[in-house]
Amino acid sequence: MSAAPENAAGPDAAGDLPLIFSKFETELQVRPDDIDMYQHVHSSRYMDYVLAARFDQMERCYGMGMAEFQQLGYGWFMVGTQMRFREALGLGERFVVRTWIEKFTPIGLRVQFEIERKPDGRRCCDGWFDYVMVSLQTAKAVRIPDFIRAKYSI
Repeated sequence: MSAAPENAAGPDAAGDLPLIFSKFETELQVRPDDIDMYQHVHSSRYMDYVLAARFDQMERCYGMGMAEFQQLGYGWFMVGTQMRFREALGLGERFVVRTWIEKFTPIGLRVQFEIERKPDGRRCCDGWFDYVMVSLQTAKAVRIPDFIRAKYSI
């Protein structure tokens, strides 16, 4: 697991100057319970892979994991996703999940992702997830505090 040297560009919350956000990588392996009746990874597992990578990267790369959000009374609700399936992964294959923040909104953000097979680097899946920050007390959307936006704007 390592930070990738690539960067992604996206507009800031006000739509002004483009911001550059770091891309991070997490390496995973296909497990037997990921395989469907067609002998490749079931489509729902690709979402699990991205969520597992983000959980890892929030702690390791941004220095603020989900436990810290919860202690502050915040959480993230997924409100939309798009996934493009390009090539199937099979049992035991290793792959890299690369993610980055594309853009912030006042109450949320969009996370882009790519899943690539190792060692050939073939793209298996890509897409995005939209998240909204919520108060755990009310389950309602809240503005992302400036200190969180700054921590995740690397």
